[in-house]
Amino acid sequence: MIFGDAGAGLSTLFVALMLFTGRLELWHIYLSAAASSLFGAFQWPAYTAAVTQLVPQKHLGRANGMIQFGRAAADIFAPLLAGVLLLTIQLKGVILIDVLTFIFAMLTLLLVRFPPIESNVAADDLASFKGDLTFGWSYILSRRGLLNLLFFESAVNFIWGMVGALIVPMILGFTTSDKLGAIITIAGVGMLTGSLLMAAWGGPRRRIIGVMLFEMLSGACFMLIGLRPNFWLVAGGAFGAHLTIAIIFGSNQSLWQTKIEVQNQGRVFAAQQMFASTAAPLAYLLSGPLAEKIFEPLTTSGSALSSSLSAVLDSGAGRGIGLMFILMGLVKIPLSVIFYLNPRVRLIEDELPDAVPIPKTP
Repeated sequence: MIFGDAGAGLSTLFVALMLFTGRLELWHIYLSAAASSLFGAFQWPAYTAAVTQLVPQKHLGRANGMIQFGRAAADIFAPLLAGVLLLTIQLKGVILIDVLTFIFAMLTLLLVRFPPIESNVAADDLASFKGDLTFGWSYILSRRGLLNLLFFESAVNFIWGMVGALIVPMILGFTTSDKLGAIITIAGVGMLTGSLLMAAWGGPRRRIIGVMLFEMLSGACFMLIGLRPNFWLVAGGAFGAHLTIAIIFGSNQSLWQTKIEVQNQGRVFAAQQMFASTAAPLAYLLSGPLAEKIFEPLTTSGSALSSSLSAVLDSGAGRGIGLMFILMGLVKIPLSVIFYLNPRVRLIEDELPDAVPIPKTP
């Protein structure tokens, strides 16, 4: 985690130096963003495994809810604060604050005491870089429940990737940018609410039910978003969909943290993150062409089908995207049911033994 923060902080410091010397160009920002993402890929698996080291198993759901609370609070308040700071201390001051936050994070990590752990991985398994690299995949492949759950995560991430790419043009198709900002804020409040709920509740006792049940609720919210070009329908759907994120994330992550030995979690979570996140870029690439070439013409062609769809979805720009939201919700609900009916997924908490918790440092 210190390595990840240091790398990301240095990439931001590079942007600051270019800005202060008057040489900042667009490609510098691209380079910095790529470097930050690279170092973040090292940080997240370590951070997730660290939670398991520091938190008792029975409180993992609450801890993961607090993690999502931090993310939600940042999504809501960081843009507002950035706007104020940009007007008062200018871009140079904002970037300097960004650099200082990385230093603060590293100092905080230096003060945290982690319980000692011993690896139970055979030395031969990690004798080579290839063995170290493939250990996480081998671990997941040998546990069918985790493998099937990972496939489900990837499919859901693909759907969310489509949502993230299309929600803004759909909303701007029927309203103004200030209403768009209001809807985004309401969605952030939904995520904040779900995070507080998860932090207080800890999620259902059967975590796999928490994942699948709230994924179905999320699918229903997607359908609500796409149904009509109405501010309150879209805002309500966005609120509900984002509320489910914290509960789904907390339940799913707690399940993985409970079933995987802490000394193996870094490699396994890296493999999990890599596979699940590959779906999002594919969704970004496909969403625009699908909306522009297929679904928008489908609702504006003047055909009998177009007239029928307009009677349900209303007419105007973005209604093809609204149809896509409805279809994504219609896919997400039965997809959750199908995966839950898979015995390896439904019984994952029974078939996979809990990892033995490590002793906590006094």
